[in-house]
Amino acid sequence: MPSSVIAMQGDTLDMICWRVLGTTEGEVVEQAYALNPGLAALGTILPEGRTITLPDPPAAAAVALDTINAWD
Repeated sequence: MPSSVIAMQGDTLDMICWRVLGTTEGEVVEQAYALNPGLAALGTILPEGRTITLPDPPAAAAVALDTINAWD
């Protein structure tokens, strides 16, 4: 479910995605632009107080790490 956030002074869309969603991967920035028509026309630095609709965060991919135990 998309969420809304209010831009702070000096925010860019990728900064907001990183701060709120914890990532800029998985095309979340592009999805955010699609959810906010006309946002790109405002420039790189978003106006303070602008409400931005963000997409759902991408599903975390399960990563299997090979680990060793030094005490085995």
